[in-house]
Amino acid sequence: MQLDLFDTSNDLTQDNNKKNSEQGTIQHPLESEKDEILALRKELSEANYLYYVLSSPQMSDRDFDEKMHRLQELESRHPELRDNNSPTQKVGSDLSNKNGFIQIEHRRPMLSLANTYSEQEIRDWYERVCKDINYEPEIVCELKYDGLSISLWYEDGVLTHALTRGDGTKGDDVLNNVKTISSIPQTIPLSAGNTMRTFEIRGEILLPWKEFERLNKEREMNEEPLFANPRNAASGTLKLQDPKMVAQRGLDAYLYYLLADPMPAQTHYECLCKAKSMGLKVSDAIKVCRSIEEIMQFIAYWDTERKTLPVATDGIVLKVNDLRLQRQLGYTAKTPRWAIAYKFPAEKQLTLLKQITYQVGRTGVVTPVANLEPVQLSGTIVQRATLHNEDFIRQLGIQEGDKVWVEKGGEIIPKITGKEAGKRNEDEYNYQFISVCPECGAMLVRDPEQAAWCCPNEDHCPPQQKGKIEHFVARKAMNIDGLGEETIDLFFNKGLIKNIADLYDLKAEQILSLEGFQQKATQNILDSIEASKQVPWARVLFAIGIRYVGETTAKKLSRTFHSIEQLENATIEELTSVEDVGTQIAQSIKQYFANENNQDILRRLKKAGIQMEQTEAQSGQLSQVLQGNTIVISGTFSHHSRDEYKELIEQHGGKNTGSVSKNTSFILAGENMGPQKLEKAQKLGVKIISEDEFLNIINNV
Repeated sequence: MQLDLFDTSNDLTQDNNKKNSEQGTIQHPLESEKDEILALRKELSEANYLYYVLSSPQMSDRDFDEKMHRLQELESRHPELRDNNSPTQKVGSDLSNKNGFIQIEHRRPMLSLANTYSEQEIRDWYERVCKDINYEPEIVCELKYDGLSISLWYEDGVLTHALTRGDGTKGDDVLNNVKTISSIPQTIPLSAGNTMRTFEIRGEILLPWKEFERLNKEREMNEEPLFANPRNAASGTLKLQDPKMVAQRGLDAYLYYLLADPMPAQTHYECLCKAKSMGLKVSDAIKVCRSIEEIMQFIAYWDTERKTLPVATDGIVLKVNDLRLQRQLGYTAKTPRWAIAYKFPAEKQLTLLKQITYQVGRTGVVTPVANLEPVQLSGTIVQRATLHNEDFIRQLGIQEGDKVWVEKGGEIIPKITGKEAGKRNEDEYNYQFISVCPECGAMLVRDPEQAAWCCPNEDHCPPQQKGKIEHFVARKAMNIDGLGEETIDLFFNKGLIKNIADLYDLKAEQILSLEGFQQKATQNILDSIEASKQVPWARVLFAIGIRYVGETTAKKLSRTFHSIEQLENATIEELTSVEDVGTQIAQSIKQYFANENNQDILRRLKKAGIQMEQTEAQSGQLSQVLQGNTIVISGTFSHHSRDEYKELIEQHGGKNTGSVSKNTSFILAGENMGPQKLEKAQKLGVKIISEDEFLNIINNV
């Protein structure tokens, strides 16, 4: 989503006074319209929260824009119901108090662009601009990248801040995360042609398609929810607290608006050329258009050609080129009058839902899949689409034999959005979710946490057994080469392996007896299995496949519980004291250790030599000065990051926890300490120490 730009407070006041004076006598609204206004405000505010804060949109962009236009229409009709907190009066906010980032005010507000899905509305906008300035101006056409807006501040040639759009007035400073993006320079070299050293440039953080596909493949293997599109993945990634994890995601960026005092040129296009010459990444897909015909040609060309790009785009942005004219045209409450965004319509087709089949995953979750009459969307043939769960199917009201709408707009994953209207009476709806596992015949049980049906036969259901082995050998887990999905399937069907412990009992003669296996490939598999015995404890914990314990959670648990025995004996309270470990994860851990089959597997893994505890070399123990201390970290720091302080606490024998309780030894507090933690600490009498005090404690050992 592209966003722009300058301070509009004076313009807004004048506009609003003018509108109020022009309204004349205020007419009281019909109760139905008043109710509709309130309902739309609530619905759009919730949609903004899901989109910007949770990166989990539930409403399509088009539905959102249509509802927003309706709300604007109603509010203009009833100015007595004006509310400064209405979604029409402010941009959506991605600010969150949970991520620990410093919030900084934008030098100039970051505002939204007005959206349109109609070429006629583009023509209307162009005519209004021409009328306001009495001639046809140059219009710069650019691709509208579907990512997360960012504002980069360079001071004396050095990148000093990277602010998210936030609420348009202030944003989260995600500088350390942005520094991991290779396409964003951290310094701008001084050269003969570059005298501009202090400036701001705005743009979009993106996740390329190939990285998106890789990330979703990993999440699918771990049975984590898939990202719906690259924008959601980029947004979630940029708000991670660990820059090392951000670096692994492969983010990219395109920059599209330069701000400086004074500006280096008089036109937007020349400013972008200047930015490009300084080493900043600006797209080549930009054109200065001098007529509405050229604009329409640009839109038509990229409507097709964008499908070949390595990143997601969802439209075209049009901006008046002359910066003087931009200032003259000004702003509305939340958008510039000198720019507009045209959004490409989502591609969708009507096709036959031939059959609903069911897949069983590693954790037993049963996922319904739509098998479709093949249909072409965005240059690919779509024959299958996930139906998520029973509730999703019932909400759409679909069943086998229906004609359904399949969409693949900004999404790379095809999705079913509805059924053909009027082709079946609702009393003919007779869909029933299956009641037994299609793989092992066990009776399914409903998981209320995930609104999903699950197969409880985790120890003997083939897909669950094979899924656990695939997870165990993965690169980020035990990293055992040569054991892909097909090889695991073959070994499983031949009875060589039934669980992860069986891998360490494999013999060369067993593998060589199978068709297609030669000495070299066999030895490579056995050597890789042997090498996996050196994989550190944190990765082993991830690999054994405790439900809900992903890679990051495993690392956090391993920092507190240094062996499998410590983890097994931990109480629910001790488990939930670990950052990001809630009751659901804690209970899943307890259930895992209560399973006798799991206990047998763990005993065999330990006997095989797997690292079931953290060695001294892994822990990097420096001292025991903090031994017995349970420490909460809150606020922002200047000498080290929060993650670095967590490691220092553990390296000196202490224990990290995410919440303040009577068992908290002290709080390591930086600037902007969380008010709830402060209030609870004062109530319980928990000591609060500063960053410098803490460093003195560990440095004077």
